[in-house]
Amino acid sequence: MELLTPEEMARADALTIAQGLPGIGLMEKAGAAVARVAAQVTPVGASVLVLCGPGNNGGDGFVVARRLVEAGYRVRLALLGARQQLRGDAGTMAGRWIGPVERAEDASLDGVDLVIDALFGAGLARDLDGEARALVERVNARGLPVVAVDLPSGIDGASGQVRGAAIKARWSVTFFRAKPGHLLLPGRLHAGALTVADIGIQPSVIELIRPQAFANEPSLWGAAFPLPRIEGHKYARGHLVAVSGPPQATGAMRLAARAALRAGAGLVTVACPAAALPIHAANLSAIMVRPVEDAADLARLLADRRLSTLVIGPGVGVGEATRAKLATGADRRLVLDADLITSFAGAADDLARAVAASPAAIATPHDGEFARLFEGCPEVLEAPSKLERARAGARRLGITLLLKGADTVVAAPDGRAAIAANAPPWLATAGAGDVLAGIAGGLLCQGMPPFEAAAAAVWLHGEAAREAGPGLVADDLIDALRPVYARLFAHLGARG
Repeated sequence: MELLTPEEMARADALTIAQGLPGIGLMEKAGAAVARVAAQVTPVGASVLVLCGPGNNGGDGFVVARRLVEAGYRVRLALLGARQQLRGDAGTMAGRWIGPVERAEDASLDGVDLVIDALFGAGLARDLDGEARALVERVNARGLPVVAVDLPSGIDGASGQVRGAAIKARWSVTFFRAKPGHLLLPGRLHAGALTVADIGIQPSVIELIRPQAFANEPSLWGAAFPLPRIEGHKYARGHLVAVSGPPQATGAMRLAARAALRAGAGLVTVACPAAALPIHAANLSAIMVRPVEDAADLARLLADRRLSTLVIGPGVGVGEATRAKLATGADRRLVLDADLITSFAGAADDLARAVAASPAAIATPHDGEFARLFEGCPEVLEAPSKLERARAGARRLGITLLLKGADTVVAAPDGRAAIAANAPPWLATAGAGDVLAGIAGGLLCQGMPPFEAAAAAVWLHGEAAREAGPGLVADDLIDALRPVYARLFAHLGARG
């Protein structure tokens, strides 16, 4: 589940070499792993063009070429730069290649069945230009199937951004651990199907590197996930208050409230203006409804300390009244979404102060809300990647921040971050974010720590969308959580 930046991956290589496995051995195993994937996707005897760059990525490419020739493929190898300029392990591997070496700039793409992209790996430090960029664009224009070595050339391994131009691969083979750039957009779109190959680096080096970025999977947060117990009861799973807005905007909070209950909250109460109460009451069965006009009414409701968690934002309205309601419940566990976040547009520090007393809080902006909230905070908005923007935002607020999108990032103030890759395209639908806020609230309500609760909510949200399938509407996500929960409980070892 760990993700390594290019710098951290270089350290993993160095630690492994210091432990006695030479770099040439790592390169041989890396090239062999790529050759295996190439053989899986292309029949024996096919024509393969291996494009090699001037560094270690190119050295991997020389190994791939040699291995594929041995396996019966028709292989051409083309090098960007001069063969005599290759140094170290890459130079050694070039010396083991007995076939011809073409100039990559002039290499013909006619009759090629598969391209191996070994031009530049995750450590690319500049934008592609000149002959390198022209070559990448030529490969893309032909639409040939490509296996990328480590990362598609032109993708930044840390940010997922395109550096000038980038190969569009159908498959990528990386080594030991994936990079953030494999999961962040647009890198994920360029990488295609990802294989993470074992090349002999021991998992123990992770303990020395201590990475702070992770793929969002149950192995990250499963130990903290609230599992049902035979002796359990609803009061042990917390009581959540969903703060709703006026009659014309009740649907968003109903989605959140129902999702919170489905996610395991013991009890859920919708607090709403009296005019909206009949609408909620007519559409909710297992969820209670209480009239709350303003912050003073909310304070009276929250005098009952058993009401431990608030979800506030979906459909609640933008402005000072919403700020006041947050202040009333600021000492509870909190999920802050939608209108609540917009109520603090350009006032991120005010929001940080407002939630400072909360024992556990999660903010769930999409990109637009995030930009409005942190207006005037260049250290947040100008961070070099979505991952770093989320981290900077979490530090500024002092709470867990869930930055939504196809590559949702969850970041904690201490720098831990999780990147999601399981959201299908049909999840982009009205109300889906309200359901996500409710799931996060339901997990917080059961005592799950905020970073783990937010990451788990994102994963559950994506899995529910996969379960529901194309054509889903937000309501479908709530019902689809049932089979997702059943599989998750079985995976985590829940007992009936």
